Amino acid sequence: MVRILSVAVAVLLMLPAGATAQQKPDLSLREWPVEWGGRVRDPAVAPDGRVWFVGQQGNYIAVFDPATETFRRYEIESGTNPHNLIVDERGIVWYAGNRNGRIGRLDPASGEIRTIMTGEAQDPHTLVFDGRGNIWFTSQGSNRVGRLNMETLEVELVQPYDQPSNPYGIVIDDQGTPWVALLRVGIIAKIDPDTMTVTHFRQGDASSRSRRLAWTKDGMLWYGDEARGMLGRINPATGEVREWQVPGGPGARPYALTKDGLDRIWFSETGPEKRLVGFDPKTEQFFAMTPVSGTIRHMFFDAKTGAMWFGTDANNLGRIDTGSVR
Repeated sequence: MVRILSVAVAVLLMLPAGATAQQKPDLSLREWPVEWGGRVRDPAVAPDGRVWFVGQQGNYIAVFDPATETFRRYEIESGTNPHNLIVDERGIVWYAGNRNGRIGRLDPASGEIRTIMTGEAQDPHTLVFDGRGNIWFTSQGSNRVGRLNMETLEVELVQPYDQPSNPYGIVIDDQGTPWVALLRVGIIAKIDPDTMTVTHFRQGDASSRSRRLAWTKDGMLWYGDEARGMLGRINPATGEVREWQVPGGPGARPYALTKDGLDRIWFSETGPEKRLVGFDPKTEQFFAMTPVSGTIRHMFFDAKTGAMWFGTDANNLGRIDTGSVR
C-alpha cells in the first residue's frame, strides 16, 4: 500500500565561505573488470564480506567474492534497470527498480525475488537503511521521497519540493533523520521521520547542483557541488555554509561522495580527469588524488575492513584501502 503525505516546509538560508587546500600523495587501489558490463555501480558489502552491485543498463544484480575474486550474476525482471542496492543484516539484498516503479527483495540463499510497488514514485533511485526497520529512497523524476517498512512492505511517499526537484542522494544522520539532495534546485531537504515535515537548506549558491551527501560525527552535512566544482559543508544548527574548491577546479564535476572511518570525506571527480579525492575536515586539506578507470556514481565504505568500494562507467568494480593514508 502506498500512502501520500502532505508536506510542511521551512527554509533556512545558507552563506558560502572558502578555505585553502593541499595535495598529498595518491593512494593505490584495485579494479576488477565485470564481464557483463552494463554500467557497474552502487556496490554494498554484505555481512559475509561479499560485495553486491548492480548492472544498471545491463539489468542484473551481481555479487563479487573478494576471497576468490569471482563473480556471480542474478537475473531479475526485464525492464527493471536497477539503480542501486543495499544489503541488510540478514544478507537480504534490496534493489531499486529504476525503470519499473518497484523495489526488489532478493534472498541470495534461495534466489527468491519479491517486488514491492512504489506507487507514484515510478523511478526508485537510491535506497538507504534508517536503522529503525525502514528503507528510505529517492525517486528523481517523480519528485518523491519514500519510506518502505521492511516488515509490512508498506510504502509512504512525500513530495520534498513543490516543483520538480530531482531528489537524488540520501543519507541518514545519527538521529535516524533522512537528508536528501534535491539536485535540480540546489537544495538539501531534511525530512522529519515522525511527521514527514520537510525543512529546506540552501547550498552555497543558487546555481549549486549536488548529487550525494555525507554526515559526519560532528553534526555537519557535506555535499559535492557538481555545477561549480566545490566541496561544501552545512552546519544544520546555524545554517552556515563553508565551501572549498576541489582540486580539479570548477570543471571537476564532483559526483559520488561519502566518508571513511576517520570521518574524512571522499568524493569522485568526473570531469576531464576521473579520480578519487579525499578531504580531511580537521586539516582542511585534500589528499589521495587517485586516477580511476571511469566515472564513479556512488561509493560504499566498509567499516569492518576500512575499504571503500565503487563501480565505474568503464564497467569495473573497484576498491581502495582508506586506512593506508593518514
